Amino acid sequence: MDLLHIYQNSYLIVAIFLGLGIILPIVALFFGKLLRPHKPEEAKYTTYESGIEPFSDSRVQFHVRYYIFALMFVIFDVETVFLYPWAVAYEKLGIFALIEMLIFVFMLIIGLIYAWKKKVLKWN
Repeated sequence: MDLLHIYQNSYLIVAIFLGLGIILPIVALFFGKLLRPHKPEEAKYTTYESGIEPFSDSRVQFHVRYYIFALMFVIFDVETVFLYPWAVAYEKLGIFALIEMLIFVFMLIIGLIYAWKKKVLKWN
């Protein structure tokens, strides 16, 4: 087999999977809509909270600090996602990858120090 034939075959496989990934959900949703019962009632369109009728506005204002802490958690969680594969393959990657990871961690530490200096992490 020549190299061009192998690459064309690989693209064909990707195209088949892409087509199936698009077609199968559409077919499943179509059959679901076709088979499910359709009995519209007024009660089905009302707001429902844990089995009781809502007694106030559903929009509750949270303090901005909740979002900041959530964002900080996501940032350091993503850092862990990047650090783990690097730590597993450390011996194969060599000194260049070590320097790159140190720069990455250093940038995150700078961000944490900045947040600390701005008193973002203080909870009053």
